[in-house]
Amino acid sequence: MVIKVFVATSSGSTAIKKKQQEVVGFLEANKIDFQQMDIAGDEDNRKWMRENVPGEKKPQNGIPLPPQIFNEERYCGDFESFFSAKEENIIYSFLGLAPPPGTKETEKSDAKEEKSDAVEEKSEAMEKSEATEEKSEATEEKSEATEEKSEAVEETETHTEDKADEGAPEEAQSDQAPSEDQQENEEEHAVTGEEEEKQEEGEGNEEVEEQEES
Repeated sequence: MVIKVFVATSSGSTAIKKKQQEVVGFLEANKIDFQQMDIAGDEDNRKWMRENVPGEKKPQNGIPLPPQIFNEERYCGDFESFFSAKEENIIYSFLGLAPPPGTKETEKSDAKEEKSDAVEEKSEAMEKSEATEEKSEATEEKSEATEEKSEAVEETETHTEDKADEGAPEEAQSDQAPSEDQQENEEEHAVTGEEEEKQEEGEGNEEVEEQEES
């Protein structure tokens, strides 16, 4: 990628010359490769620059003034944009180049990456914490369900025992109390026994009377 700086070497404006010299001098001082494209002596350069500067960067008359900076065919900016990037130590980003090691922009980029990594780690820690909380809640819900099931089983066992206790006295009472058939049989035996005794007494009296007559 080649940085292209469009300048007007024969410009009569002192302000334009000063801006051009500042841009070129900075690039040379920082050993950034670039091509100086003169629009004063080359009509093709002038035409290309005017066609490729974005509309929002053009003045009201539609004719952009040098210096204008490009990275190949990608527009980087004018002098004001260049100056702001230089002041913020992001000139390499402005030019679309990778900052060399040891520059302030590299340190700033590293700090930004570290901050980004820290944010990601914090986010991962939060996600892990949320997952742990969800797992804990699920465990609590499972424990509550188990307790409810255990209570239901205990209630069922208690109900069964109570029912068994209610049935026991009835069985005992049933064993103790004779049935109606048994009572009738006993009464019949008792009546039969009385009749037999009466019959035996009658026979005995008849024998006594016979003996007395004889």
